[in-house]
Amino acid sequence: MAFRLKLVPTVTRINFFRGWQFTAAFSIIITIVALASVAVQGFNLGIDFSGGTSIRAESTAPPDLPALRAVLEGRHLTDVTLTEVFDPNFRADQHVVQIRASKGGEDPGLSPSEISDLQRALQDVDPQLSFTQTDSVSGKVSGELFWTAFLSLVAASAGILLYLWMRFEWQFAVGAVLSLVHDAVLVLGVWSIFQLKFDLTTVAAILTIIGYSVNDTVVIFDRVRENLMKFKQMSFFDLLNLTINETLSRTVMTSTTTLLALLALLIWGGDVIRGFVLAMIIGVTTGVYSTVYVATIIVLKLGINRDKPEKKDRGESRHDPYAHVGH
Repeated sequence: MAFRLKLVPTVTRINFFRGWQFTAAFSIIITIVALASVAVQGFNLGIDFSGGTSIRAESTAPPDLPALRAVLEGRHLTDVTLTEVFDPNFRADQHVVQIRASKGGEDPGLSPSEISDLQRALQDVDPQLSFTQTDSVSGKVSGELFWTAFLSLVAASAGILLYLWMRFEWQFAVGAVLSLVHDAVLVLGVWSIFQLKFDLTTVAAILTIIGYSVNDTVVIFDRVRENLMKFKQMSFFDLLNLTINETLSRTVMTSTTTLLALLALLIWGGDVIRGFVLAMIIGVTTGVYSTVYVATIIVLKLGINRDKPEKKDRGESRHDPYAHVGH
């Protein structure tokens, strides 16, 4: 007999909505706190959005990162990031370092003379360093990148709203999109409260979170639609409870395996992807919560029209397995 791992029992009878008023209040409070932090503190913008200079350096010997970082910190720059890049396609003697620096102000990028001076100082520490690529992002371009990233988030949410509206009732679309906004706002709030580096990698993580969260929500909404045809006499409150219980094992297993992979990347993935992975961990965790306690509760309170004729009647079950799950 094959061994099957079960993180939750096959059949559960949890009343997820018993204290929905408290979970709704909690969601509203943390969303307000996140938005307030964004409005008051703003973000610790990376070079992608604030402007600056990016330098790619290579060496045949492992770089002395503390010594290189000491050179950068002595240049009186407002924003400095030094990371070693790993790639399985690199040669055995190929060691790559990515340097990002900004001097702030209206023109945060380093001038050609400042770049040359910085490169000479770095080569004094490691004479084997060679500089293969240098890019500068002006303040104007970084501002355009910020608004493009913001519009991409809005467009993704609008597309999901339209898709769900066409596939389900409009109540489901509203619930799903508000839960996605909830997840995105919480990630933005964490980045603002703790002043973590906010760059294009963070935006990519938020877009990934939106896609992951909507997938989980659609699975539950599909089961809700099936149960609406199967249990026509069951109250909508009990039907939503039944649906979440039926999909609980799948939700927990999917989220757990995803988090295990993300934790491995967080520990051993290096600094380059750490911000992306951290945002994903927060998003996956809040995505499970928001699917149950934001999207589903919104659908519950909006209600749906259960008197509309169905194209195909799958028959009505006379047995209500969760009728005892009360309000």
